[in-house]
Amino acid sequence: MAEDSITSAPGTRCQPVIWRTFLWHVFLLLNFVISCGAQLRNDFYAATCPRLAHAVRGNVAASLLHDPTAPAAFLRLFFHDCQVQGCDGSILLDSQDGIVSEREAPSNLGIRRLEFIDAIKSSVEAICPGTVSCADIVVLAAREAVRIAGGPFIEVPLGRRDALTASAARAQAELPPAHTGFDGFLQVFQTKGLTLEESVALLGSHTLGVGHCASVTNRLYPQRDQTLGPLFYSILRLRCPARTALRPKGGPIFPNDLTALSFDSQYFRNAMAGRGLFRVDAEVARNPLTAPIVNAFGTNTDAFFQAYSTGFVKFSVHNVLSSPQQGIIRRDCRRL
Repeated sequence: MAEDSITSAPGTRCQPVIWRTFLWHVFLLLNFVISCGAQLRNDFYAATCPRLAHAVRGNVAASLLHDPTAPAAFLRLFFHDCQVQGCDGSILLDSQDGIVSEREAPSNLGIRRLEFIDAIKSSVEAICPGTVSCADIVVLAAREAVRIAGGPFIEVPLGRRDALTASAARAQAELPPAHTGFDGFLQVFQTKGLTLEESVALLGSHTLGVGHCASVTNRLYPQRDQTLGPLFYSILRLRCPARTALRPKGGPIFPNDLTALSFDSQYFRNAMAGRGLFRVDAEVARNPLTAPIVNAFGTNTDAFFQAYSTGFVKFSVHNVLSSPQQGIIRRDCRRL
């Protein structure tokens, strides 16, 4: 019977078999084309938007004239976008049409300067309309923020698409809280394929910016976190009375380290000296697995920059939308 099915004349049972085989090959070919065309590349916009990097760099530099802490804002936006659903620009969406903005999640306390992203997007739309995703702009702005603050220049693959959805509930569930310790920190980075050295290096992002009292009061009250040096503990208590934890916007702010406007290795030296601001900053300097890495980065800035660069790229490409079937290019980063 099987042999008859293969050798029958046209119009017999062989047609469904041949047709199914043809469709299967077409399916495989389409998937191959889509997957090959959807790969992120460093030169993704070389032909379609050759002035992209220049436009982003100019806008990030201009933002410093309005706010010297802008690099920290760009970098925080990058991490909070990429941690939820991958780097897809979802954090930029306002609440609309059934979407509750990710920025309404308490874990997104401190997300700011979206108007600077809007300005970059407007500049890019003027030279390359409908071409560059908001997701790629967030990544490029963070890359330029690191560079302009004194850190390494990072070659980042591009070609991300923008999300069609956003969820404050999902953001709250997936963003690590400020009191996350060593185990939580490892889970965040190593599930994205980062090595231990790269994971510790990305914590060095805390070298930029400020912290809120609400993020550290758990280390101050009802008693001192023993990983805090006595002098640093006293300084923090003066700045952050217990009641500040209840303030809607997190209470007073203070620099993450002594060089909060410079991307350097001061963060690691602070951590080794008992001046790590957050719980994870203290624990990573004391854990036997990571203490040697913290020490190495504190004394060798080049090693820190190298590990940071590779970790940044891995974090930026994890679980992204990269084909028209998955996402869109938004003309307005705040709206669909």
